[in-house]
Amino acid sequence: MKFSRLILGALLATAAGSALAASRDYIYAVGSSTVYPFTTTVAERFGKATEFPTPKVESTGTGGGMKLFCAGVGVQHPDIEDASRRIKKSELERCRKNGVKDIVEIKIGYDGIVMAHSRKAPHRWNLTRRQIFLALAKQIPDPENPGKLIANPYRTWRQIDPSLPDIAIKVYGPPPTSGTRDAFAELALEGGCKTFDWIKAIKHEDKKRYKAICHGIREDGAYVEAGENDNLIVQKLEADPNTLGIFGFSFLDQNVDKIAGARVDGVEPTFENIAASQYPLSRPLFIYVKKAHVGLVPGIAQFLDEYTSERAWGDEGYLTDKGLIPMPAAEREKYRKIARQLIPLESL
Repeated sequence: MKFSRLILGALLATAAGSALAASRDYIYAVGSSTVYPFTTTVAERFGKATEFPTPKVESTGTGGGMKLFCAGVGVQHPDIEDASRRIKKSELERCRKNGVKDIVEIKIGYDGIVMAHSRKAPHRWNLTRRQIFLALAKQIPDPENPGKLIANPYRTWRQIDPSLPDIAIKVYGPPPTSGTRDAFAELALEGGCKTFDWIKAIKHEDKKRYKAICHGIREDGAYVEAGENDNLIVQKLEADPNTLGIFGFSFLDQNVDKIAGARVDGVEPTFENIAASQYPLSRPLFIYVKKAHVGLVPGIAQFLDEYTSERAWGDEGYLTDKGLIPMPAAEREKYRKIARQLIPLESL
């Protein structure tokens, strides 16, 4: 009898757990720390203006979010992935392998990656992408033996260029799981790396080696991983005005009283320069949605309607106050249609 009661109790507990796993009345989003403020803002407005609960939004980094998002279909998995870069082919394949097949890709706008410094800094920074590469790459061309790579020997900025300050190279930035890190490597490091013609030529011969050279970040203390918390980077910059930090323009925009952005290739990271595609370190931002969850979790279609409305992402929308750079009107209309019709991404 006691044994039967134990079995019955276990069955009831399992059934209760299954019922809990089978129902969720709120939208669940994970992913990019850069996109997090935008999705959170839409979620808060959505929760106040509709009968649906306020969506739960977690900042996990783009890569970390993709792992959660692609783990499977069902309410135990996220509905939406915030991404500060486009989904990778390997991630799309992982999603499909785990049954996440109809993924809706919605570009929400643009952002710039900034190298910021404290407003208390004794100098204003103006860096080229080549200088950024030479400062932060794991391996660089040997100045005395062109065509050969050596471990990065530079300890101060002035060693790279006499016009730069004679201070130690110390840059706080995101970890490998971050979409900002991926985009920084592609736009800034690779942008400087391919100014060396012989390295640029390697891309056609050995793409894997080329990427290792151009995207590899030094690990000797000059680049300091500061996690996914951009607030922590701001605190570090304030504590040491000789350091630089890497994050999205939107975060710079929200902290202009404390930090300023370095010019890159002579261009200042401003809303106008990013919108005009003049700032060299600019990128698109995305959200990804599981079509299979629409109808399973209440409110997803309505949430997407709010996110893609002119009052949210338009030229004068409330997301511009958070630092989002709006897409041109025609591009907004394209992605609004994709969101409303839930048109899945076919391939990359």
